Amino acid sequence: MTFETLTALAVFAFVSSATPGPNNLMLMASGANFGFWRSIPHMLGISIGFMVMLFSVGSGLVQIFDRFPVIYDILKVASVIYMLWLAWKIANAAPITKSADAGVPMTFLQAAAFQWVNPKAWAMALTAVTVYVGDSAMIWLAAGAALFSLINLPSVSMWTIAGQQLQRILTNPRRLRVYNWTMATLLVASLYPVLQN
Repeated sequence: MTFETLTALAVFAFVSSATPGPNNLMLMASGANFGFWRSIPHMLGISIGFMVMLFSVGSGLVQIFDRFPVIYDILKVASVIYMLWLAWKIANAAPITKSADAGVPMTFLQAAAFQWVNPKAWAMALTAVTVYVGDSAMIWLAAGAALFSLINLPSVSMWTIAGQQLQRILTNPRRLRVYNWTMATLLVASLYPVLQN
């Protein structure tokens, strides 16, 4: 892997991490419902979980999926079911004043595990490995995965901060309900590319 390829990977990491997707929509909802500090484990789970996923895919996991294509179908069904469940949880999140008692943000392990059923994370990992890493040495794969994680963390933090800033507007239970249902609907809509394949 050359310096130019690493730079291109960094640009890809920024663009793909900063654009809307299931992780960012859930973090925005978490920021609005639980605040920035309580969402930190969620953010770290995404960044570190994706780094582990990217390294695993580049280390040969993708070859297993190529050899057994039925795994893609199982993963797709699991992704859709899990994301529909998450959308339901977001839509029915407790009002901010009650959130400490009635709900909790996603944990580090839940967020890390979510990467494995997140269609956008799979697309990002497969693109990063096939286009930018290729058959580079393991040290470059590790460097690419670490770079992706370092770029991802500030990006996901911005989505959480954006959600937190909405807390001022979402003090009214009706507005919060509309916001949560909108976020849930967008999360479900993000499944469209998965369902088309």
